[in-house]
Amino acid sequence: MSKDLDDLHLGINRAAEQAVPQARELLVKAVRGMSVQDAKSILTGGDNSVTQFFESHTRDPLQTRFEPIVAGVTKKIGLARRYNELVDRAGTFALVQPGEAKIEPYATTKALDGLFLMIGEEERKIRSDPVGTGSAILKKVFGAL
Repeated sequence: MSKDLDDLHLGINRAAEQAVPQARELLVKAVRGMSVQDAKSILTGGDNSVTQFFESHTRDPLQTRFEPIVAGVTKKIGLARRYNELVDRAGTFALVQPGEAKIEPYATTKALDGLFLMIGEEERKIRSDPVGTGSAILKKVFGAL
């Protein structure tokens, strides 16, 4: 089943790639809705406070937007369908809760974990060289507003 697992892995990665552009709108909305308290928390919150801000304000709506995209891609993969059927059967024996171990929520969560990891890496770059790195990124981010 090595090829099937490789296809599943590739499909999950492709689904994540297709879903990530959905994040921009929600990230911009989070910046626009930032309160003074949010800004203070970011300034005093430590090395990953921007990432924490974005995650706390966007993870749930991103999960909602990403999951149908991920489901569309994983549906095309036979192994994902067979896996989900197996999980459903296991649920009838009370081995897992219905929907608990499905591929789609898992892949969506991993895609979001990757997105916030990348945001965190960019935040670290900005904090290590705020003038050099920050000005180019700030132009992109605030240019979108």
